[in-house]
Amino acid sequence: MPKPIIAIVGRPNVGKSMLFNKIIGKRLSIVEDTPGVTRDRIYGESDWCGRAFTLVDTGGIEPRTDSQILEFMRDQAQTAIETATVIVFLTDIRTGLTASDQEVAAMLLRSGKPIVLAVNKMDSTGAPDPDFYEFYNLGLGDPIAVSAVHGHGTGDLLDACLQYFPPEDGEEEEDDAIKVAVIGKPNAGKSSLVNKILGEDRVIVSDMAGTTRDAIDSRFENDKGKFVFIDTAGLRRKSKVEEAIEKYSVLRATMAIERSDVCLILIDATEGVTEQDTKVAGLAHEAGKASIIVVNKWDLVEKDGKTMDRMRKEVQEGLSFMAYAPILFISAKTGQRVDRLFELIDYVSNQAATRITTGMLNDVLADAQTRVQPPTDKGRRLKIYYMTQVGVKPPHYVIFCNDTKLFHFSYQRYLENCIRNTFGLEGTPIKISVRQRGDKEV
Repeated sequence: MPKPIIAIVGRPNVGKSMLFNKIIGKRLSIVEDTPGVTRDRIYGESDWCGRAFTLVDTGGIEPRTDSQILEFMRDQAQTAIETATVIVFLTDIRTGLTASDQEVAAMLLRSGKPIVLAVNKMDSTGAPDPDFYEFYNLGLGDPIAVSAVHGHGTGDLLDACLQYFPPEDGEEEEDDAIKVAVIGKPNAGKSSLVNKILGEDRVIVSDMAGTTRDAIDSRFENDKGKFVFIDTAGLRRKSKVEEAIEKYSVLRATMAIERSDVCLILIDATEGVTEQDTKVAGLAHEAGKASIIVVNKWDLVEKDGKTMDRMRKEVQEGLSFMAYAPILFISAKTGQRVDRLFELIDYVSNQAATRITTGMLNDVLADAQTRVQPPTDKGRRLKIYYMTQVGVKPPHYVIFCNDTKLFHFSYQRYLENCIRNTFGLEGTPIKISVRQRGDKEV
């Protein structure tokens, strides 16, 4: 049974993101007192009184607006309302009841969903502000006073939401979905790709660079398996990361990479591999994540018989440290080859989880040493005793030798190539640790 969903909605700048962060206990949603900072739906997991639930933070609803982005935000909030079990309608005591609040309330009532009315910024304890009572005029029942900053009233709020949860069936399913982080520089088409896969406008797509500021999780299931796509904010060059919001976005993308199983590194086919792309790919490589290089906007490239080969070579040269990653040419706009992604994601995820027995590893090691002798230094030769695997995701091997100083980097790379030639391990980095006999294994 899926978890109940609580959606926090309201007009911009009433404190939805702060309340979201307070309830899930993490700084997941960007909090900045600029209206419109949260542009997409953001999902977080929490629990209350033993019931797990999903919390959704939405962009503020502006009932009437000419701005394209604000219109998108309203659509995102509308989708959140449709999927929610219960809606928390957040208002603001400092601005009092506004005409916009009344329009949002009317929109929520039309949805037919259970609504819990909360009045935020009630930061002082004691007798409530007299303006609190005017929120009864919305016709949504008793308002609950909350302070997203201090956390007052959040327990009462969750108690009120809990009564609308369906009864528990006691079965909590194991989450075996592959988590996929979609990363790349701004405007490479990350949101377009996620939307194409999901078949719904889950993520705002606009040709303004930097539209997606947060990492957003989207579940998807097909005959190839279960997936969670994490669409991340585009990573910009450091020189441009001046605004606090941008700094959070880079941090968020890094967090998204950390919690993913597979990274899709999107490259804009019309621009080729840029310095920015190497930095983005480097984050996934350093984090030891299985990766696929996805060359997007392939429909915009003029082609002859050798265009793909030339582009493949250029990508391999630009991202030479990721020679293990498969390259796929797609168009998120037309859907060309997008369905091929699922097999590849599943494949590289399995490769990253591969375990090789110590016996098989040592057969490869013996063969490698016969073909290329270990290096010597000042008359001392490197002796390699054995190799064993100590971890997966990425595969992690420990090699024991007589002296780590004799173990030259080039020989380590040679052994890595021997392992790859024998066992494949396509799409995943490999970690090799060298230990002197007598050292601990890990």
